[in-house]
Amino acid sequence: MQIFTPAKSSTTTFEKYESLIKEALEAVHKREHYSPFPEMPSPADYGEGAEAAQKAQFEAQLGAKFEHLKQSSDAWLESDEESPFTGKALKISYPAFSDVESYIAASQKAHEMWKHTDVKTRAGILVETLQQLKSHFFELAFATMHTTGQSYMMSFQASGPHAADRALEAIALGYSELTRFADRVSWEKPAGKFNLKLEKFGMNVGRGLALAIGCSTFPTWNTLPGLYASLITGNAVIVKPHPKAIYPIAIVIGVIQNVLKENGFDPNLVLLACDKSDNQITKKLAEHPAIKIIDFTGSNAFGNYVEGLPGKIVFTEKAGVNSIIIDSIDDLDAMAKNIAFSISLYSGQMCTAPQNIYVPESGIAVKDGHASLEDVEKAIVEQTRGLVEHPKAGHAVAGAIQSKATMERVLKAKDIGGKVLLESKPISNPDFPDAHTQSPVIIELNRDSRNLVKGEMFGPIVFIIPTKDTNESLELASKSARECGAITCGAYTQNEETMQKIALAMADASTAVSFNLTGGIYVNQNASFSDFHVSGGNPAGNASFTNPEFVVKRFVRVQSRIFVK
Repeated sequence: MQIFTPAKSSTTTFEKYESLIKEALEAVHKREHYSPFPEMPSPADYGEGAEAAQKAQFEAQLGAKFEHLKQSSDAWLESDEESPFTGKALKISYPAFSDVESYIAASQKAHEMWKHTDVKTRAGILVETLQQLKSHFFELAFATMHTTGQSYMMSFQASGPHAADRALEAIALGYSELTRFADRVSWEKPAGKFNLKLEKFGMNVGRGLALAIGCSTFPTWNTLPGLYASLITGNAVIVKPHPKAIYPIAIVIGVIQNVLKENGFDPNLVLLACDKSDNQITKKLAEHPAIKIIDFTGSNAFGNYVEGLPGKIVFTEKAGVNSIIIDSIDDLDAMAKNIAFSISLYSGQMCTAPQNIYVPESGIAVKDGHASLEDVEKAIVEQTRGLVEHPKAGHAVAGAIQSKATMERVLKAKDIGGKVLLESKPISNPDFPDAHTQSPVIIELNRDSRNLVKGEMFGPIVFIIPTKDTNESLELASKSARECGAITCGAYTQNEETMQKIALAMADASTAVSFNLTGGIYVNQNASFSDFHVSGGNPAGNASFTNPEFVVKRFVRVQSRIFVK
């Protein structure tokens, strides 16, 4: 008796990328360096003349309709996007529905075919979208730059190769979890003179419609992991970007929709649902009963709201307070240079950027003897000033300030209290004289002024906090991670026992530690296929890019049985 009908299957595309998927999965398990998407924008990897052509495409898109989406719509919506580098509105219009129910209906219809499609077909098609996305990396860079304020190089890497790496990571891990168990099995149990026989068959069933809520600073890097994790597990996705950062993710969705249509699927499987800042539809979508999965990156307040919605599977990345613990170091200037870069990179607008730096009041041990607290502070201040005032490196590292709220926060930081060690100043950018820029402000908070700051101060705002000793530094950093959340922690120590103590204490606070970074690797950076981004174990977020839980909670395994006489 045959009652089980296999899912729709077309493995041609899967066979094309099977070796790549296996390589990616091997990298996930080994945690070694792996990246099939080169992070440098070279003509050899991305085509001769591609950068100039896509820059022209970006410029032609400004003030025009974004007509690269294949989705259904009944209106055009002009976005609120404006460039932090020029201060000018992008005036791009995107296809939109006039009501939330239309998004839900279109998504549900597209979902029907996808949810019955086998995992190999889904995996092949999704990898194909990433391969085609490569030919848009330069446009993505310009779009990201002029919506988020990231520098051009950072925009290229974060929105292009690094985002694609994270998407492939989600596909590979999803494929692994979906194929972990046998689809069919003949089961026999001895029962005296005869055996009991059953034919068992299993099916993976997606949870339903997913909602991906984007952020304004990393509109693709933070969105793609959840987007692809939902798609590989058989769910349709509605992407609701931040009103100020639509263009980058619109490029991605356009590529996905085109590949879906080429392969006979409804392009509404992935829908762009954009809105205006003064008329947002996020809560209406999030609260809709048809939405079963939500991915969110952003503020604690909205993240807590999303996590509290009943009947939803929710994955969040929220705000946190990242610390640096300084105990001892061989090369003071090398340490200070690394810290200066970390606090200046993208003007501190990264979820992994350090904010609180803990230093013993009595100073630290260095290779040639001892450095006082004042020596440590002076080194960090001088290296930061030297970086941001460098005519070429300063603006390239810092980029621009994305939002007016961040700009106001930075300008007011000097009035919080404490001792201002380095004032924030505009950073000169010869290419964009009207860019919204501010260098890091560095403030010392002594024992009496520590309570002036609680929680995250988003942007290039840094506090140096003198402590009784390294034990107190660790106590304060771990407490902050447990109570406020943290994604990263930097630590400098030449003592093995102290290193282990810091690692264990911060692990108890569900926070990863980077020790003794003095070269070209910074605490802000996480590598796909190797580093887990966010632990999911403290208030900075409940999910991790990309562990098994990030994919397995998006589907259920249903196993049925047939009695065999």
